[in-house]
Formats: sequence, C-alpha cells, structure tokens
Amino acid sequence: MPSLRQIRYFLSVADLGGFTPAAAALHVAQPALSRQIAQLEEELGFALLRREPRGVSLTEAGALFRQRVGGLEEELRSAAEDARRLHRGEGGVLRLLHSSSTPLAGPLLAALQDFTRDQPRVRVDVDRLSSEQQQEAVAQGRADLGLARLPLLRQEGGIEIRPLPEERLWAALPAGHALAGASVLALGDLADECFVFAVHRERGGLARRVPDLCLARGFTPRLAPVTSRKTAMLNLVAAGFGIAVVPAAMASLATPGVHFVPLADADALARAALLLPLRPSALAAAFADALQRRWSA
Repeated sequence: MPSLRQIRYFLSVADLGGFTPAAAALHVAQPALSRQIAQLEEELGFALLRREPRGVSLTEAGALFRQRVGGLEEELRSAAEDARRLHRGEGGVLRLLHSSSTPLAGPLLAALQDFTRDQPRVRVDVDRLSSEQQQEAVAQGRADLGLARLPLLRQEGGIEIRPLPEERLWAALPAGHALAGASVLALGDLADECFVFAVHRERGGLARRVPDLCLARGFTPRLAPVTSRKTAMLNLVAAGFGIAVVPAAMASLATPGVHFVPLADADALARAALLLPLRPSALAAAFADALQRRWSA
C-alpha cells in the first residue's frame, strides 16, 4: 500500500515536472525523493514517470493515477481539520432524543436555536423516544444525549441522569369547558373529569406523576374513551374527549381548541432530566449546558 508521503512526493514531481524542483519545494534531498518514487513504482508494479533529459512526464498509467489521487491530500487535510473541530465540539452531528412530554418547544427549542447559532458547523438530528428507550439508546451510544421526563422507573447503567429545574403543571381543557375561564385551578377541581392520558404501569414520566398526585388527593383519574401518551393527547382534548395535565413545556404549544390553566397546588410540579453518557462528547456537553441555561431562565 503506497504511503501518504510517497503519494505527496509523486504529486509534487508530477505537478512541477521534475525531481529537482520537487525536491526544492519539499525540502528533501533529490536522491531521497528519487528513491521514494522508485519504491512507489515498484510497489504499484508499473512506471508512473518517463525520465527525460529535461524533466519527467507522466506515463498513461501515471496520468490515471495522478487523476485519482490528486484530491487525496486535500481530502486528508480537510478530514484532519474536521476531526479537530469535532474534538473541540465545533463540528459534526449531535444525536438528540426527547420524549413527548418534553416537546420541541419552549426551552428545548430555544436551546437548539442558541446551540446552532454558536455551532454553525454542527447538524442536530432530533428524534422522539420514550424515556425508557432514550436511556437504552444513550447507554449503547446510538444517541449523544436525551431529554426525558421523571420519574424513571428503570435506570440503565452507564449514563448520567441530570435533573432540570421543576416546571409548573397546567390543566389542558377544551376551549368550551366550564373551567376553561378560570385563572387558576387546583388538582381537586379535576376529580370528576375524564383524562386523556394513557396509564402504563411499566413506565414513568407523566403517566406516573399525574396519577400519583391525584391519588394523594383522594381520587383516581377516570380515563376518557380515547387516550394517548403522546402530544396527540392535546388533539384529543381539543376534540372534547377529556382533559389532560401537562407540564409548562407542553402548555407552550399553540393548540387550537385547547385552553391551558395553571394548577396552584404547591406540589403540582413535574421535572425533566438530561440523559448523558458517563463521558459525553464535547458536542453533547455543550448542548447540555445550553439547555440548562434555557431551562433555568
């Protein structure tokens, strides 16, 4: 396999038309340059150059080889620079996950705007997974970081769980609902309502947090005829199937037909968390910092 040095020497000889000018440009002795080219030709099994009285010219095979490897040095230089930027967190792809209850809105969207403005060479690939699936993806290196909703009922090894500041919970009501005009509500005011969220015993997040808060007030949430764990639950609210209790990030979504009212209960709070590898990449660490600043604002 030809070495990069041999290819660089060959390109210089071919471009400058002779060993003497190439040796001067490369700052190497001419005999050493000649030996490297001879070794390259021997390894390839064919002549690259015709030695002539007034310099050299390319053989037919040499011209083809010159054409194919001509951009190799620049590609290597570019690859090295891209790798340096990636190491410094200034380039590459950031694979970001979020859950339905941490939607692409509010502080997450603001952090993405901040991050891409400060890191114009970085592309962010965003996907939505459940909190449980996020843990697995981050632990296995299929994602750089995640934004999940607490509580997490099962914790994967090999990741850091970094809680974010708590958010106020809001009631999401159909626009024509009798309580939609209230300026503030208590969870107890919702005891007779039908909830459109789906309860899953093996999952945490809002599906666990909201029922626990209701049970603490002496009632079990009644489920609506149609339920969902996704942001689509707001469409169900708009259609009049029932109500939902959502964090501030979801309340920031402009959903026609849905009216949001804050819950005044002192413990009507929800918390999200960043999921990071134990040794996050420079890009993941930079985005985590950007999100924490926005979440705390």
